[in-house]
Amino acid sequence: MQPLAERLRPTSLDEYIGQKHLVGEGAVLRRMIESGKVSSFILWGPPGVGKTTLASIIAHQLQTPFYTLSAVTSGVKDVRDIVEKAKQNRFFNNSSPILFIDEIHRFSKSQQDSLLGAVEQGVITLIGATTENPSFEVIRPLLSRCQVYVLKSLEKDDLLELANRALTKDIVLRELQFEMKETDALLRFSGGDARKLLNILDLLSESASKDKVLVVTDELVTDRLQQNPLAYDKDGEMHYDIISAFIKSIRGSDPDGALYWLARMIEGGEDPAFIARRLVISASEDIGLANPNALLLANAAFDTVMKIGWPEGRIPLAEATVYLATSPKSNSAYMGINDALEEVRKSGNQPVPLHLRNAPTSLMKDLGYSKGYKYAHDYEGNFVNQQFLPDALKDVRFWHPQNNASEAKLSERMQMLWGERFKK
Repeated sequence: MQPLAERLRPTSLDEYIGQKHLVGEGAVLRRMIESGKVSSFILWGPPGVGKTTLASIIAHQLQTPFYTLSAVTSGVKDVRDIVEKAKQNRFFNNSSPILFIDEIHRFSKSQQDSLLGAVEQGVITLIGATTENPSFEVIRPLLSRCQVYVLKSLEKDDLLELANRALTKDIVLRELQFEMKETDALLRFSGGDARKLLNILDLLSESASKDKVLVVTDELVTDRLQQNPLAYDKDGEMHYDIISAFIKSIRGSDPDGALYWLARMIEGGEDPAFIARRLVISASEDIGLANPNALLLANAAFDTVMKIGWPEGRIPLAEATVYLATSPKSNSAYMGINDALEEVRKSGNQPVPLHLRNAPTSLMKDLGYSKGYKYAHDYEGNFVNQQFLPDALKDVRFWHPQNNASEAKLSERMQMLWGERFKK
């Protein structure tokens, strides 16, 4: 017998659950389908949210030939064969045949190139499905010929509606007496994935008593599933989304948010060295001179994690995370180097002032190299007022101290040493 997810796959938009922003009344895809004119598009969303189902519903409703390819098992030859079939079928049908490509992000550049002509000429209507960001994985010429529609994880109400439909419509489950006493674990383990929800119900149905009664509780679901593997792709967009949330939580001085995203990465099996490197970067970019100890601690955490790895490595990472999140913030050095880089790119190779150049030969000394240079340690306070920037940039400022205690002290010292130049 087919799995529950296949037995319950909807065949019309009225049976389709979720994605109201795309297929609800008046939404863009519903209007397109109802008009009978569908242009090529790509469905981007997490697993189990109805990408394949939506493509088959469209083909069924338009009554047009429907071809499917999996990017995992298909090559350029398969694409060309289907394009040729589509050309022949187009002769008998006014609507372009639909070619649905699952996991289109796995197609190589040459495979994607082979689609361009057929899509451009309307020989086929391409519907692609991907769990990865198409702007990274789909070549630009193909992306420009397709609209991208984003599908979302199913919400709580969507999942409960799907569960109720399964229990009342499926030929197997409707023979059982399901009592949904608790649903928190069911929804949590499903993670917004319709297929996963239906697979769980299928699994639970095997626990029904002889009289076909099953009471669904959080304890029962947890006992049957044992573990809730987190969705985390170390090479995919979620990897970058979570590290972005982690860094922004530190920057925003929220240790709770930072610890949560750290836990998501640890539980998802992220490389500890990757997390530790991001902490070092955050200490440099977001804290810098506001608390020089932050960089020292981040580097120490990196060294420790590289030595001990998981699971012990979570402790120094958590300590460093909390320390950075609760530290005063400043990016003056980070912004300063960016401003200096921009100036270098704009003004080019400015000559080094003669007094800053070394003079290892007599010729260089004769040319004025190092002439007039004052060695700072020969002067009181190890300071001497002289020019260190190129002549054309001698009045430019790159470091602008920010309003925190550490940099305020530095700024006061610079004003004392340099006078007008370092006044705000």
